[in-house]
Amino acid sequence: MSESKIAVVIYEPIGSDTSRVYRGLKTALEFKDAGDDVVVVFDGSGVESLAAISDPKHKMNPLAVALHDNIRGACAFCVASHGVTDAVESGGWPLLAEYKGEASIRSLVVEGYQILNF
Repeated sequence: MSESKIAVVIYEPIGSDTSRVYRGLKTALEFKDAGDDVVVVFDGSGVESLAAISDPKHKMNPLAVALHDNIRGACAFCVASHGVTDAVESGGWPLLAEYKGEASIRSLVVEGYQILNF
């Protein structure tokens, strides 16, 4: 296992720019395939992307499946505010609420992850 610790944080809604979401997921997969410690977090409007790719019919669902063990989850506050709670929960993804009900990016830094934003 490599010593690299990478956190890919996806903020982009899939409806506006599929290339950023795709690039973030492929980057995470590249690190995973290299044996690096990589996690993926969906935050802000990016929670809409996780909801979309959780659908087995979505063209990026195979990436979600390949990264299943690396996807830490989605910001709980953002999931609720973007109205995608049912889709994210039915996909089996954790809701992250470490900092006042929201995902904590600081916790990733404290854990030693380098943050890559998409």
